[in-house]
Amino acid sequence: MLRIRPFQRLRMHRRDLFVDGGSSGRELSGSMRSVVDMTDDSPLIRPFRIDVPQADLDELNRRLAETRWPDELPGVGWSYGTPSGYLRRITDYWRTSFDWRAQEAKLNAFPQFTTTIDGQNIHFLHVRSPEPNALPLLLTHGWPGSVVEFMDVIGPLTDPGAHGGDPADAFHVIAPSMPGFGFSGPTHETGWDMARIARAWAELMNRLGYERYGAQGGDTGAVISPMLGGIAPEHVVGVHVNGSLGFPSGDPAEFASLTEAEQARLAALQRQMQEGTGYAVIQSTRPQTIGVGLADSPAGQLAWIMDRFEEWTDPAARLPEDAVDLDHLLANVSVYWFTGTATSSARLYREGRANWGRPTKPSEVPSGVAVFPGDFGIRTISEREHNVVHWSEFDRGGHFPAMEVPDLLVGDVRDFFRELR
Repeated sequence: MLRIRPFQRLRMHRRDLFVDGGSSGRELSGSMRSVVDMTDDSPLIRPFRIDVPQADLDELNRRLAETRWPDELPGVGWSYGTPSGYLRRITDYWRTSFDWRAQEAKLNAFPQFTTTIDGQNIHFLHVRSPEPNALPLLLTHGWPGSVVEFMDVIGPLTDPGAHGGDPADAFHVIAPSMPGFGFSGPTHETGWDMARIARAWAELMNRLGYERYGAQGGDTGAVISPMLGGIAPEHVVGVHVNGSLGFPSGDPAEFASLTEAEQARLAALQRQMQEGTGYAVIQSTRPQTIGVGLADSPAGQLAWIMDRFEEWTDPAARLPEDAVDLDHLLANVSVYWFTGTATSSARLYREGRANWGRPTKPSEVPSGVAVFPGDFGIRTISEREHNVVHWSEFDRGGHFPAMEVPDLLVGDVRDFFRELR
């Protein structure tokens, strides 16, 4: 069981969307009201609905219109970061054409809840399948993602019969916002690393009454999901990740039998470590410093996230919106902005850096890996600490397959869990 801390009122959203962090507190606006005054050990699950105040939308548009733009060098493209010229175009679309209310309605079509675990407010989608024998499946996003990532996979996962699949492959989907992210943020104390999140997920599933369930994740979720399997192996029937289940140890023997494709992935990983980890270095050392700019400037928040989508989406895509629908991208960015969680989400890197690269305890939980273009994934390395029984490689998609190629991700998840039900 998780260690219980004294209750603190939880600041859930920006301004009118908050319960105040002080002793008095303020009402949540509109339909976002929920009971929050309880002890930490209460198992209460509270219904939740997103309802961003119009004042917040108006402020976003004002700030976007008043952006103070930096200069940029000619002809350097994305090699120096998100280009200002490109960002101006996307910012103008965000301000004049993007419909947050439409995206809000799509999110609110999924049943949402909050609960308090280990002193932290936890928001989650909980979409039950119409199929009585569906397997519970916990989906974990990463940074710079959110539960917005899963909007296109929840329907096919929960109701495959309505989406051209076999009803026997149905799942009950549980998709939490990680502590410090979106509607589970911000965090209010140090210590919320990935292992603690995995323990919170085990408690969440226990609280929901699920005895047998699967776990799936990408990015940070590809680390937390195996951790959950290690924490609760008697409950987790299988772990599926997109990306990789480990990184090179540095032992030359580990590279001796790599295929040509695996050597190319390794070379790409080395290039990324040299040129593409600036965001991680900053967030793992000075999240509060970068957070000031991200919390104050929506254009800055957009640039910070779009830089990663340009780097990590399908390499065949010329621009991020060629890989992911632009409205879907902006819905994800908007969640970070409206909840004011740029800083608290970045803190995950600061909290977790002490364990980067450390070997984990070998797990016997059946594991499956889906490798999409641009992601690092080598089977022999994944098998070093995991019981890999399923391995797939795809020629389209990228680091965000739930948004880029939901059909491929759903199909692979179904294939992997079919033998584990």
